[in-house]
Amino acid sequence: MGQSSSTPGSSPGSTHRLSHPTPTTHHRTTTVRPETLSPTNESSSEDLRSDADYISELPDECLAWVFQSLSSGDRKACSLVCRRWLMVEGQSRHRMSLNAQSELLPLIPSLFSRFDSVTKLALRCDRRTVSINDDALTQISIRCPNLTRLKLRSCRELTDLGMASLAKNCKGLKKFSCGSCNFGVKGMNALLNHCSSLEEISVKRLRGGRGGGGDGGGSAETIGPGLAGSSLKTICLKELYNGQCFGPLIVGAKNLRTLKILRCLGDWDRVLEMIGNRKNSVVEIHLERLEVSDDGLMAISNCLDLEILHLVKTPECTNIGIVSVAKQCKLLRKLHIDGWRTNRIGDEGLIAIAKHSANLQELVLIGVNPSSVSLEAIATNCQKLERLALCGSETIGDTEISCIAVKCVALKKLCIKACPVSDEGIEGFAWGCPNLVKIKVKKCRGVTSDLADWLRVRRGSLVVNLDANEVETDGLDASTSDGGAQEDGVEFPSIVSQVTAAVDAPSSSNGRPSMATKSSFIFSLGLGSAEACLLCSVGDISDRSSVVHYPCGFDLQ
Repeated sequence: MGQSSSTPGSSPGSTHRLSHPTPTTHHRTTTVRPETLSPTNESSSEDLRSDADYISELPDECLAWVFQSLSSGDRKACSLVCRRWLMVEGQSRHRMSLNAQSELLPLIPSLFSRFDSVTKLALRCDRRTVSINDDALTQISIRCPNLTRLKLRSCRELTDLGMASLAKNCKGLKKFSCGSCNFGVKGMNALLNHCSSLEEISVKRLRGGRGGGGDGGGSAETIGPGLAGSSLKTICLKELYNGQCFGPLIVGAKNLRTLKILRCLGDWDRVLEMIGNRKNSVVEIHLERLEVSDDGLMAISNCLDLEILHLVKTPECTNIGIVSVAKQCKLLRKLHIDGWRTNRIGDEGLIAIAKHSANLQELVLIGVNPSSVSLEAIATNCQKLERLALCGSETIGDTEISCIAVKCVALKKLCIKACPVSDEGIEGFAWGCPNLVKIKVKKCRGVTSDLADWLRVRRGSLVVNLDANEVETDGLDASTSDGGAQEDGVEFPSIVSQVTAAVDAPSSSNGRPSMATKSSFIFSLGLGSAEACLLCSVGDISDRSSVVHYPCGFDLQ
């Protein structure tokens, strides 16, 4: 992996490594004699200029920069031009996603000989197939010592030994995500003990961690914090039976900024209390379907830097906990509450939010039944409120919506779903909320299409989406992904383009790589059909969009 910049005089087919400094321009000086400019020599001069191959004079670094500016299809096509371009394109590719089936093992040497500058890698396996094992992961880690991001999905053949090898060979790892894997506590601890730069970690359905390192024992081993305790900033835990064993990691992460715990068994009040009782810099907390009570919320209220709080289907939380958070977390900007129609969070908690959260910019209420009193308090006091979603409330009618239209001056986006409102309430937005750019109304049978058309005409720049008769299929759910709340900053960014064997390529209309794309890359890599079928989805991992998708079908940015 050692890389050094090429020299200006390097041959087009050289095999030296690429470096990535700011590209420099190399000029070639040519002495032109006066007689060459005579009319008799004009044609020969033109022939000389037309035969010049200036691209061959470009240093590899400049050529790599050109490749990075191309579309995925053009970049793949360039890799087929010549050996030099094939080499430069492979050496300048830093992101890759592979189908991690067991048959990948013999292809690892040739694959990572070409793509030997990979720093961001995703290994995914289908649940019905056998995944790569420890030997494959060890080989990959040896060939990718500069790996900074790794995502493992359904790699069930990996054990603690493979994770230990990964941790020793890729000590510069910064982001790690795994789901449906079978390694256990020892594997996680190996990662935390060797990767001192680890900043983000996401663990979902870790099947091997129920006992002592996945051996089926009953010992209550704990995870972390290890050397990563001082660098970890984001922790996301989802659907874990043994989530409590991550307690020492959560508490020991001194610089923790974001904590997401989604559908994990056990009582989490104690962990939250340990966080709140020490000095912390937590700014974002997501809690979904957890056994957490007002005691946990009171502990969260000690996180004085808290800006974002998601409470999704936590039935033990009441107004008491919300009031405590509102009084002490003065910096709160985003609040999402899914009350699960338990009526344990209502006016008292929302009035406290209105009174103390002057910086509130985004509010999502699902399955909560506030009255006009609390909504009027929020509309009056939260003058920075820009995004509001009201879903599944039996008490939000025309009076409450009219109040929002009159007093929420800064509001830009509004979603109303399954609330008893009618045309009378919605028509207030023809004059109110001067900054409103988008309004979406779903499952509100009292709102007609005529009113929506009139509103579009009345305010030409306003985007009005109306779907009053949509059939409810999955209920009111605050989840924003397949695993619950949004995972930005934790999970790997989405794979934008998928092609066979590590090359971006244009996709067909259904979003899948075309056969022509697969065949062309198989030819460039020199693989046979049996080997080629093992490789898929290798491409750039782009940054996830900041758009949050809500059950009401409304995007709050």
